[in-house]
Amino acid sequence: MNGFLSLIENVNGKVNGFVWGLPMLILLVGTGILMTVLTKCFQISHFRHWIKNTIGGIFKDSNITSHTAKEDTQISQFQSLCTALAATIGTGNIAGVAAAIVSGGPGAIFWMWVVAFFGMMTNFSENVLGIYYRRRNEKDEWCGGAMYYLKDGLGSKKGCKQIGAVLAVLFSIFCVMASFGIGNMSQINSIAINMNTAFHIPAIGTGIVLMIIAGLVIVGGLKRIASVTEKLVPFMAVIYLIGAIAVLVVNGDQLGAVFSSIIKGAFGMKAVGGGIVGSGVAYAVQWGMKRGVFSNEAGLGSSVMVHSSSNVREPVIQGMWGIFEVFADTIIVCSLTAFAVLSSGLVDLNTGEVLSENVSTALVAEAFSTVFGRFGAAFIAIAILFFAFSTVLGWSQYGGKGFEYLFGTKAVKYYRVLFVVFILVGATMDLSLAWDLSDTFNGMMAIPNLIGVLALSGTVVKITGNYVDRKLKGKDIKPMLSAIDSIQEIHENEI
Repeated sequence: MNGFLSLIENVNGKVNGFVWGLPMLILLVGTGILMTVLTKCFQISHFRHWIKNTIGGIFKDSNITSHTAKEDTQISQFQSLCTALAATIGTGNIAGVAAAIVSGGPGAIFWMWVVAFFGMMTNFSENVLGIYYRRRNEKDEWCGGAMYYLKDGLGSKKGCKQIGAVLAVLFSIFCVMASFGIGNMSQINSIAINMNTAFHIPAIGTGIVLMIIAGLVIVGGLKRIASVTEKLVPFMAVIYLIGAIAVLVVNGDQLGAVFSSIIKGAFGMKAVGGGIVGSGVAYAVQWGMKRGVFSNEAGLGSSVMVHSSSNVREPVIQGMWGIFEVFADTIIVCSLTAFAVLSSGLVDLNTGEVLSENVSTALVAEAFSTVFGRFGAAFIAIAILFFAFSTVLGWSQYGGKGFEYLFGTKAVKYYRVLFVVFILVGATMDLSLAWDLSDTFNGMMAIPNLIGVLALSGTVVKITGNYVDRKLKGKDIKPMLSAIDSIQEIHENEI
């Protein structure tokens, strides 16, 4: 989930890493800004519509949550969201937010919000293209993602057939490599360390139990993964949100000061005591942008691989679920973590200085402990367990799709077995180098993906405009769904 973290900080050292990472951040955020402008700020101008047709429709529209037939290889809209959120909401929502505050000050949170705002439309665009260019494999399962809109979308443009095919293969390779690291071993390692610290459970024991549980789920394929995540994700999110909100309620008198500190730190404004809030505006922008990008994965092209398996035929509908995914991950979960830490008294709200020696997960645990006592550390350890394990389940699907693109549908079973075995490896080994390499591969996924999104931005605009004209303006025009059917016919003939 935190794909560019080591790409920016660890590739060729911190200095060269930042030089490499700054253009990438500009590309990521710039893509979001472009798609926001081209779609006329869809996330704001049609806010009520996408809320109503996503989270707002869960209890009103049975089509959103209804399960497909047992023999049907599709999953429901809600299952696709939960599986995507399972991979997106992870340790970065806890440890990563704390790191942003420590390194960038409270102002980093403002820039995290800004990046998330534009990232909504990047994720929207990925999902629109994912549904539009998806195909069925020999098992009649939907397959979609950057590799398909690179090959079939970018590749259909004059003179781009070869580059589209090459970028699709590169994306798939990066995806598979990243899935073993940031999507598997690093998450399991975080769980093992936290469970040992909080409950003195040996790492080997944690690894064996998680390997068995994950094996029972992952080997069953997408439908079983989706069946688990649609129950796990709402449960873990609600429990964590209740805990974070409890901290905010107890420290309610600090919320005004917290918000003021975030705004002042974002723009380097003078604090009451004469100091500068946080570490200065440069660090606030840098760390806020990182946290926003790395947390919700908008631009990496990861979650679109599971969104494309939804039973939706309308690309824009799944695009709206992409908007909500970013909103839930960053605006809700990351923000509540930030407010819990900042309101706990562990950060000087006038200067932005962190008053605790703890960092990362331990800082959040200490913040929760100010309200829950010793149970605070245990609460965060359990949250890490759910968040990180759900990330493993989601990423197993991402890596599987990349592997399928490279080696065919029948080969996926070998990937799943290997993926499960690596869970035990992640729990029992010191894999710092592996983390750095896998983070880099995770980040590299974004390069071909963003090339595809930018090259096909006109297609996204046409599909979105067609949807708005039909659904919101009542125009009697033909929906832009024909590409799905025509491309499907072509590939069915190939199979």
